[in-house]
Amino acid sequence: LAVSSLLISFPVWADGDPERGERIFNRCRSCHEVIRERNRNGPHLVGLFGRLSGSVEGFRYSKAMAKAGIVWSEETLDGYLENPRAYLKGTRMAFSGLRDGQDREDLIEYLKKITVVD
Repeated sequence: LAVSSLLISFPVWADGDPERGERIFNRCRSCHEVIRERNRNGPHLVGLFGRLSGSVEGFRYSKAMAKAGIVWSEETLDGYLENPRAYLKGTRMAFSGLRDGQDREDLIEYLKKITVVD
């Protein structure tokens, strides 16, 4: 019973649609690069999963992000993308968030597919 309640409380990441996630990422594209290690208004997202927050060389992070100690995973991204300013007080990210869980799931699946470093 305890295991089944844990399964209910976390999204099932394998159900995300990366093609739909790519369309959702269009909202992020002006600030974030996913293929090249080039910073824009936001840090590049190459190698995002497993990376420590505030660690992209050459990007000037907010104090909050630089000190957060977040390791980016499906779960941490889900919380952050839902409402960045509520998830991390003091972040400079201007994006207000994705309230729809399916949108976040699709975006995360796209990011998992496109930002992995070989």
